[in-house]
Amino acid sequence: MRKSISRILILCGRNLKEIMRDPLSLILTILMPMFMEILFYLIFHNLTEQFEMKYLAPGITVFSQAFLTLFTGLLIAMDRSTSFLTRMYVSKAKSHEFIIAYALAVLPVAFFQSVLFFTVGALFDFSLLSIRIIPAVMLCLLTATFFIAAGILLGCLCSEKSIGGVSSVIIAGQSILSGMWFPLEGISSGMLAFMRALPFRNATLLIQNTANGFEDFSSDFLIPLLIILAYTAVLFFAAIFVFKTKMKEK
Repeated sequence: MRKSISRILILCGRNLKEIMRDPLSLILTILMPMFMEILFYLIFHNLTEQFEMKYLAPGITVFSQAFLTLFTGLLIAMDRSTSFLTRMYVSKAKSHEFIIAYALAVLPVAFFQSVLFFTVGALFDFSLLSIRIIPAVMLCLLTATFFIAAGILLGCLCSEKSIGGVSSVIIAGQSILSGMWFPLEGISSGMLAFMRALPFRNATLLIQNTANGFEDFSSDFLIPLLIILAYTAVLFFAAIFVFKTKMKEK
């Protein structure tokens, strides 16, 4: 166990250095959603409650995490296109240690995103400055892990050239199927059920309800939490399986 943790930490440190070598992608991953948060609030917050900061800040936090799918997938795809992973395959590191190391390296980015977007939101709406912001930020790490797991799986499957187009499906899914950009009144019950069965709407609801409080613990918190946990677990197991298969092929 100690040797396994040591290998994970070494790989994580290497991945962090690799992330810092591309500061432009890192900056865009953080600054573009922050610009959207401020702009959409200033333009639309008087028109619909969707863009009140108490809903927008948690929503944009989860939306920004969707870009971590591309960010993480590109990191792995680039490693696959070089001789780095080929050399690592002959080491004693296991497939799950590689996967955990990639996830741990990206989580600090997700944490910084969460703190930044909630802080910016609190500048416009002081109601966000409550004790609930602490569990909301902590749960942001869980929702971020879902998107990171998706990025790891796609990075194992896709090439460096194709990862951008494939991961855009996750970004579009979070944008369209989360319900953060439009009111849900008038949407058919079948479409609502479809959205609630997917992780995108549940990730947004989990953070919004935690930050603002909820009326029903089961439907407003527990069910979204369990759905996100289930999707995250499936993606991680799939990523480990695919990564292990790639290792055997090498």
